[in-house]
Amino acid sequence: MPDLKHIQKLYFIGIGGIGMSALARYFRQQGKAVSGYDKTETDLTRTLTAEGIPVSYSDDAAAISKDIQLVVYTPAIPKDNRILNYFREQGVELLKRSEVLGLITANSLNVCVAGTHGKTTISTMIAHILRDSGVGSNAFLGGISANYNTNFWSHPNNICVVEADEYDRSFLKLHPDIAVISSMDADHLDIYGTGEAVREAFVAFSEKIKSGGTLVKKHGLPVPTPRTGIGQLSYHLTDQQADVYTKNLRIHSGNYVFDVEGRQGRLKDVELNVGGRHNVENALAAITACRKLGLDGGKIIPALHNFRGVRRRFEYHVRSGEVIYIDDYAHHPRELEALISSARELFPDRKLVVVFQPHLFSRTRDFAQEFAEVLDQSDKVILLPIYPARELPIKGITSAIIANKMVKAETQMLNKSELLAWIKSWASPEKIVLVTAGAGDIDELIAPITDLFERK
Repeated sequence: MPDLKHIQKLYFIGIGGIGMSALARYFRQQGKAVSGYDKTETDLTRTLTAEGIPVSYSDDAAAISKDIQLVVYTPAIPKDNRILNYFREQGVELLKRSEVLGLITANSLNVCVAGTHGKTTISTMIAHILRDSGVGSNAFLGGISANYNTNFWSHPNNICVVEADEYDRSFLKLHPDIAVISSMDADHLDIYGTGEAVREAFVAFSEKIKSGGTLVKKHGLPVPTPRTGIGQLSYHLTDQQADVYTKNLRIHSGNYVFDVEGRQGRLKDVELNVGGRHNVENALAAITACRKLGLDGGKIIPALHNFRGVRRRFEYHVRSGEVIYIDDYAHHPRELEALISSARELFPDRKLVVVFQPHLFSRTRDFAQEFAEVLDQSDKVILLPIYPARELPIKGITSAIIANKMVKAETQMLNKSELLAWIKSWASPEKIVLVTAGAGDIDELIAPITDLFERK
């Protein structure tokens, strides 16, 4: 493995990915020369360019600087990528994103947050609490913090908060002092094959905790008791068998207010200003980790009150008398379930319309029945075509396999332009909650949908 101190010029293949962009920003902040490639231009790549990180959208290797010392790539990049193979042929050092993150965090105190869902919000909450309270940390996040409009920041304090990605078993390269596991549902079956293999990977992640460290897990997850010298704390929204749980959860002026009880002591009247009951449980995980780092309620409570969430995690865009418009990254059945149930709880008297863009042909195939059952909890569902991401089409797999399994909600199949036309023509005496959900390019619709509703 290279010594990162001696690397001055780096190239990122897939630089527009949320995890890759955080690393690119880290090296840029270190004074290194950073550039990269991605397939398409996005708001994030435009932001990187504005920050002084050149991004190319052509895979013509002839245009690349010849003195690159280290190439960082995401495992989602196809093996036949021309730029990747060019650097391979030139003998340039190639490292996966996870390997580089492992090198960066080798000698720091690390809070690593894992889970098939919840990890982005929890890691952002922890990093925000540390920053807002003045403790400070380095943060490598899988989403854009609404407070700071970035997925990376640094601090002289040698604490790193890292979103631990299970895809491609990337999180096994990390060195956690505190490891948080929020969930371990079957996902990424194109990589793991079975749900049992997914669970085994999370157990292996828990075994990476350093001596003297702590496992913070959601109560009930099948993670064995850690080895001698490793502490353990469990959390749960309501189950008082957990080490940390809530009491007196209520909604006040559209916000959640609750008390925290359990082994770490009581915190009263904690207020969370972001939507979703699942985010209260995410806050419990963040609180538990921060108290383990030595923070008390006097720092945690006001910091959480100031937390404004993560872009595309139950994010409000329109809040009018007739329309509430929420966007979310949810792309797994359990995430969709939390999203839909939270919208129902907060706005019980409104018609719920969900626009869902399935992500990956393989995930749609593997979870079609689960997606249908969850989406059926809505009043109306609009299904967009599957976003393929890294995959080629699978014969017979379209959004229709979800629609065909639904039995309750009104269902429509539209493309993006048809959806915008439907919203433009929408006129109803009913008050609605519109939710857009998915991990593909559905976020490109946020601005035009918001504009259409605001014109109305």
